[in-house]
Amino acid sequence: MLAAPARPGRRIGPYDPRRGNGPARTTGGCNVSDGRRRRAPNQADVARLAGVSQSAVSRVVSGNAATARIPEETRQRVFDAVKELGYVANPAARAMRNKRNNLLGVHTFEPVFPRAHEDFHFPFLLGIEERAEETDYDLVLFTATTPGKNRRPIYRKGTNRLNLADGTVLLGESTDRGELARLWYDGYTFIHIGRREVPGAEIPCVIPDYESATERLVERLADRGHRRVAYLRALEDSEWFLDRRKGYAHAVRRLGLTDTSARFTSDPDALEDWFDELAAGDETAVVVETQWLVGFLEKGLAARGLRIPEDISVALLEVTPTEGLRYDSLEIPRKQIGRIAVDRLIAMLDDPDLRSANLLVPCPVVPGDSIGAPSARPA
Repeated sequence: MLAAPARPGRRIGPYDPRRGNGPARTTGGCNVSDGRRRRAPNQADVARLAGVSQSAVSRVVSGNAATARIPEETRQRVFDAVKELGYVANPAARAMRNKRNNLLGVHTFEPVFPRAHEDFHFPFLLGIEERAEETDYDLVLFTATTPGKNRRPIYRKGTNRLNLADGTVLLGESTDRGELARLWYDGYTFIHIGRREVPGAEIPCVIPDYESATERLVERLADRGHRRVAYLRALEDSEWFLDRRKGYAHAVRRLGLTDTSARFTSDPDALEDWFDELAAGDETAVVVETQWLVGFLEKGLAARGLRIPEDISVALLEVTPTEGLRYDSLEIPRKQIGRIAVDRLIAMLDDPDLRSANLLVPCPVVPGDSIGAPSARPA
């Protein structure tokens, strides 16, 4: 198909919470005077360099370019000019934020506050809370939802609600990328849990390393002798799925495996046809993206008289289900990531040059009972 640190400043594991291991980008000022003094660039400077109107610059940096029907080429010229000049919006607001109040924000783009300990986001929030307490910061949880829309905007009537806090940890699946871009151009200090790609902006993220973990799971299959594998994917193309698919494709090429899953998706009708082909084919292993899909796979194989791992080996690219077969899977260190996000946010408040750097957090591979040696199935 195709380590959280004990305290700031101490280096533990693959990253340094004060400096980070990602490529930090330094944004410089723009000398537009006669050399006697320097001033920060403004939107007019960006407009001149990009060859567009100041109103176009305003719409692009505010995240409203899509609704204003600004062409992608024009948006890219504005983004390039912003980077070259080191433009940061709202310098007055940023100056006010230099007065620290030891408040850190937590903003979710949809209601995710745990209603049960099994909630996916609970460990992230637990890690954030623990580390904030250890570093003597108070937390502000932003929960206001747009009436009737089940979403939580950052900006209300043009005002950044997060300004109450020195900086904010962002998380959630329904990320508003326009608001992320605007927040970044405003110069507000924030960190996003999970990779988010926003054209023209360098969103600072703490990223679970799904790509490397997926490669290691495919290596486990190859080490057991599997040469023909298939990949069962979700319909979404979110970053967290794309990272897994990239790791899978790279491992298949590197290990010289044969992949037979290019045309298959998680569409229920297509899945039944694919299960028939899988039962009759030469594939001996399947890599599955989600718990939801692995449930479909279990039922489909059982209906055709196939067992896991006796007939088909399976690697799961999520945490193994709490009930039933224990899958060879990957673990998302969610509590650790929450702690790392707080350390990173504090480091960014101390050093603004870190505001464009990412941190990759390893995802351990968890051995299970779903990978065996290839079996020769009767024709």
